[in-house]
Amino acid sequence: MYWLVGVYKTTMRASAVERLKVLSSQFFASSSRPRIPLQQASIPIPISRPSSSRNSLTTSTKRFSGTMAPTDVKTYDYIVIGGGSGGSGTARRAAGWYGAKTLLIENGLSGGCCVNVGCVPKKITWNFAAMAEALRDSRDYGFDTPTNIPFDFAAFKKKRDSHIGGLNRAYERNWDREGIELVRGTAKFVEEKVLEVELEDGSGSVRYTAKHICIASGGFPLIPKEIPGAEFGITNEGFFDIEVLPKKIAVVGAGYIAVEIAGMLNAVGVEVHMFIRGEKFLRTFDPMVQDTMTARYEAVGVKIHKGYKGFEKVEKISDGKGDERVLKLTLQDGEELVVNELLWAIGRAPETKSLDLEVAGVKTREKGYIVADQYQNTNVEGIYALGDVTGQMELTPVAIAAGRHLSNRLFGPPELSTSYLPYENIPTVVFAHPEIGTIGLTEPQAIAKYGAPNVKTYHTKFSALFYEMSSSEEKKKNPTEFKIVCEGPEEKIVGLHLLGLGVGEMMQGFGVAVKMGARKRDFDACVAIHPTSAEEIVTMR
Repeated sequence: MYWLVGVYKTTMRASAVERLKVLSSQFFASSSRPRIPLQQASIPIPISRPSSSRNSLTTSTKRFSGTMAPTDVKTYDYIVIGGGSGGSGTARRAAGWYGAKTLLIENGLSGGCCVNVGCVPKKITWNFAAMAEALRDSRDYGFDTPTNIPFDFAAFKKKRDSHIGGLNRAYERNWDREGIELVRGTAKFVEEKVLEVELEDGSGSVRYTAKHICIASGGFPLIPKEIPGAEFGITNEGFFDIEVLPKKIAVVGAGYIAVEIAGMLNAVGVEVHMFIRGEKFLRTFDPMVQDTMTARYEAVGVKIHKGYKGFEKVEKISDGKGDERVLKLTLQDGEELVVNELLWAIGRAPETKSLDLEVAGVKTREKGYIVADQYQNTNVEGIYALGDVTGQMELTPVAIAAGRHLSNRLFGPPELSTSYLPYENIPTVVFAHPEIGTIGLTEPQAIAKYGAPNVKTYHTKFSALFYEMSSSEEKKKNPTEFKIVCEGPEEKIVGLHLLGLGVGEMMQGFGVAVKMGARKRDFDACVAIHPTSAEEIVTMR
């Protein structure tokens, strides 16, 4: 057979398949072995596709039978379901670094939630809102800036969408450059290691298999099912479709998505009503953040309805864009509120229902989250899960890092065979107004873990120098506040919580220090950069 392959490689004029049939007939005719028609032989037939110098593996076609109707199943080293941050991260590491034959299955826009309806358009919109705040603040610096400068939100949206489209194409170029095969469609398990993909173009379905399969299909925002008319509201996904801003909006939720969107809209002059179940929002954050940010939002005009127990019903009075759209919200106590838009930010759920995980035997938790360990293993050998489908810190950089670690472990050198992402001390930022940065334990969490006598905190609250040109009233509305949480006699820093102007950029650097195990005296030993807000982090007493 090695002779057969050698002759095949030197023959280029006839088609590959026809030539292989001729050579196969000659070979079997000259041997004492029984002749087997090529289509019945167990020889994998190569599928033509662009090759990479880093990837000499070939897709093969197998026949699966048993409980399935006989059908061709294409084989890969690695199949990734979901082309979002985590899925792209693990696929690119596997294919681009280690030459694994990789298939990526995606049924939505390239880049997933973060690129299209999450982090990126959110931050651009945050910048838009911050510009409106800066224009107002400019008057305190002597600029004769009009108080109501008009803006064209539709033009802004068009430019934002153009940028997102460029990112979609960049993702696809990267996948193509690294030899990743992209299939557009929706996948489901038909056997433990066999996926069937209903192709997006309507041409039918194709089956695939691999030794390693990673589920990174992401999540979706929830809309309450028990409230009549709830479907008239939108989620963060619908928010980025808005071309004309509503005059008045109701935002339901107390998490970071609700807080970010409420802050942006309030900053550009929209009347914002927040509905939260408790007395404060961001309830999983340090009490300092909860207290100061809730008070700050109220001070700048956000109307916070506390003790929310749900709407009795939602009615659509009229449709349209901006002020043309009118919704009437009826609370359970009979109170009514008329708004131009309703945004649900009450949580997310994993995008797993269509996968038929039970066919593969993959275990899930309540709400459908896939059970995965620190190595992203599910209970089924060779099937992995990462990102929002696991509920393990639903943050874009976390999914990317976890995906890269997974590919290091599966396809990398022996020294990376135990590679995984530790889920402790991961820094994150809430793009509220002002920003919030946090890493590690809150003060209550530290006390619960180490005991109150072993926990010491350092705290400061002040006005950033930027606001020294503003009135006393305005300075109070724009606080900067920091807290360091330390543990033990060495005062190891186990939590750092920041809020104020520019803390998003600060947190990345200080996050490195906390990740490395910095102690309070290490911060003290660092010479302060003056005049900055960040210098207060290394000068707290």
